Amino acid sequence: MNGPSERPEADTADDAVSAAANEQAAEEGGESAEDDCRDAGGRAKQDARADDCRDAGGRAKQDARADKDPESVEAALQAKADENWQKYLRAAAELENVRKRAARDVENAHKFALERLAVELLAVRDSLEMGLAAGDDADVESLRQGKEATLKQLVTIMERFGVEKLDPQGEPFDPALHEAMTMQASADLEPGSVLTVIQKGYALNGRLLRPARVVVVAEVEDGAGEG
Repeated sequence: MNGPSERPEADTADDAVSAAANEQAAEEGGESAEDDCRDAGGRAKQDARADDCRDAGGRAKQDARADKDPESVEAALQAKADENWQKYLRAAAELENVRKRAARDVENAHKFALERLAVELLAVRDSLEMGLAAGDDADVESLRQGKEATLKQLVTIMERFGVEKLDPQGEPFDPALHEAMTMQASADLEPGSVLTVIQKGYALNGRLLRPARVVVVAEVEDGAGEG
């Protein structure tokens, strides 16, 4: 009686074991399938990289063959030479234009350097001409005043253009600015001083135009002084 009643329980246990085995097998199969997919994807990427390398290598070989082609090399060199020649021609033309402009500017500077001074001197000339025209009817005092006004006008113009008067009366003699015409003893000034200015000198912005012509005080010897 006990034997037949225990058989269904055994079958149920066997079914559970079989189901667990099948489930494990299914999981292992799924993992195996995923591994296979990953392997396939990796191989596909490797194949793609290999194809890219082969393509790049092929292009490099083609480029190398093209570079080694004498006609291609000659054509490239000729094109570069033509480009450099055009650059040289443009630079040379520009340099020539600069040289011409500089020469023209220098010529104009020499030609019209005194333009402003000439315009200012016209007023002095007009004053002198008016003084001469009125000379017949003017008295001496009027002529003197006219000349003083004209001289003042001329001095103002000269100072405006940087012309400085050198009047070294009583100053030490400076051979760079003065020209000694003679020497003379003096009891009032130190030896080597300017006793008399014969002709005034002038400088233009610090550059000497004409030295002042002067008489220099001579050093008196003791014996000559006692005599």
